[in-house]
Amino acid sequence: MKDKLRRLPAVNTVIQAQDWQKGTSEVPAEVITKWIQEEIAAIRHAMQVGSYNGGTEQSELLTQVCEAVNRRLAEDGPYLLRRVINATGVVLHTNLGRARLSQAAAERVAKAAASYTNLEFNLEDGERGSRHAVIEHQITAITGSEAAMVVNNNAAAVYFILSVFAKEKEVIVSRGELVEIGGSFRVSSIMKESGAHLMEVGTTNKTHMSDYEQGLSSETAMIMKVHSSNFTMRGFTKSISAAELTALKKQHPELLIYEDMGSGSLFPFSNYKIGDEPEIKPAIQSGIDLISFSGDKLLGGPQAGIIAGKKELINTLKKHQLARVLRVDKLTLSALEATLLAYHNEERSKEIPAIRDMLKTPEELKTQADRIAEQLERMYCCHVREGTSLPGGGTMPDVLLPTYIIEVTAPKLSPSALAKELRRQRIPVIVNVKNNSCVIDPRTLDEKDERDLVSAFLSV
Repeated sequence: MKDKLRRLPAVNTVIQAQDWQKGTSEVPAEVITKWIQEEIAAIRHAMQVGSYNGGTEQSELLTQVCEAVNRRLAEDGPYLLRRVINATGVVLHTNLGRARLSQAAAERVAKAAASYTNLEFNLEDGERGSRHAVIEHQITAITGSEAAMVVNNNAAAVYFILSVFAKEKEVIVSRGELVEIGGSFRVSSIMKESGAHLMEVGTTNKTHMSDYEQGLSSETAMIMKVHSSNFTMRGFTKSISAAELTALKKQHPELLIYEDMGSGSLFPFSNYKIGDEPEIKPAIQSGIDLISFSGDKLLGGPQAGIIAGKKELINTLKKHQLARVLRVDKLTLSALEATLLAYHNEERSKEIPAIRDMLKTPEELKTQADRIAEQLERMYCCHVREGTSLPGGGTMPDVLLPTYIIEVTAPKLSPSALAKELRRQRIPVIVNVKNNSCVIDPRTLDEKDERDLVSAFLSV
């Protein structure tokens, strides 16, 4: 054993064995050194526990370490945030970054990133401008609101609104809307952090107008409606819409009606028989004081929290110190602007990847699934059958989109082992593992994804 361990190459020997920086100038030398140390340590440990089955000559051990480090250079590179292929069929996959930007939005981000911009500069008078003005016009034009602003995500928007307008005051929320979303974020917890006092009304499944009326007091600042996110209630239920709640303002003119609309739908999905997600524009037209919604869910843009509503209220938010704390940068604004521009035309909005993928027909998906399966059958056993996709991202929890999936099995690898190998490829592929197979749903694959997916499978 000692003889074998002595044959392990020194770190400097491996470094001198080849030109590690050739073609990999972005990888720092200290990172490569760290990888070499880790690979040598892994072989040493395998020898010590008796699981090592490779060559033990000095030249063989040196070659093995070099090959392992080269694989890491090719697969990992210098970056931890990497492109992956989403073959799960979950369109707004939170763990994989939610919505993909449209080509137009991606191009605008690249241009803004590589140049100076008029982010806070008024080109007309040459004076300092406001970054709110960059995006406000687009939001108001699309939603019909009097004014608007953007913060870094919708949770921030909720916290911001509650902190500014309801600190040390009561906010009425239906018990059926006290939700917990991904990552254990609870509406009640955000409200507590903001300094607002929660006043629960109604029951879990039923809240009537009278419940809201009885909950009002001299301490009430706001009634808040909360998007149900990733759960839904069916059956013996009753709720009051934010539009209906505006009637209470006749007797209580200082009362604010605020709706957290979560998913941010500007596209009429219901016209295509996809769920019943409420749209932003009708909500604004109903007279609600403030609404907020996400930029990277059904809207199909970058991560952002969009706040729209009455001009007086939005102006108060803009002037608050938290506006600077929660503001977004030029890259987010450029991506959001390009995304919103697409909504001026319904056909053009279908070019936004999130919307395009949601609208894919079973016929299109069957053709795509057959094409992928035909290429993989050279090395794998493939079965194409009917299945369902999910919108994801905490949106439309009761919607199942009809699709065609490919069940893939390998002759010498278990499904979990195959899935692991796919994640280790130069471009990682993320699949579902179920029914004792790796499952590919082509709904979330574009042409380039499809080519790289096939390449990854064949490499394994």
